[in-house]
Amino acid sequence: MGAKAKKPAVAPEQIRDQVIEALKTVYDPEIPVNIFELGLIYKVDVNDDTNDVAIEMTLTSPNCPAAQSMPGEVEVKAREVEGVGEVTVEIVWEPPWTQENMSEAARLELGMM
Repeated sequence: MGAKAKKPAVAPEQIRDQVIEALKTVYDPEIPVNIFELGLIYKVDVNDDTNDVAIEMTLTSPNCPAAQSMPGEVEVKAREVEGVGEVTVEIVWEPPWTQENMSEAARLELGMM
């Protein structure tokens, strides 16, 4: 009989919450609001067995100057969370980002309320 895989010490829900908090420290270089509040993070999934993290995100536009750097910064911030396994970041364009994706706090910060 083979050895049973050891369950990660940190619960996936806790990892997810900590990754989201870490992503709130990443800012769009042109907008003084973090990328989570801007609504650029579409999904943060944590594997129950490995604590691998899969992040789906978008950018405000395909021509965003941060298109080259931001996904790497997101990956680094997620990897810094204790207990995280592998991290993958995928840029998606559907659904397209709109201002409606922004949180109320982001709209308030940008004077849109």
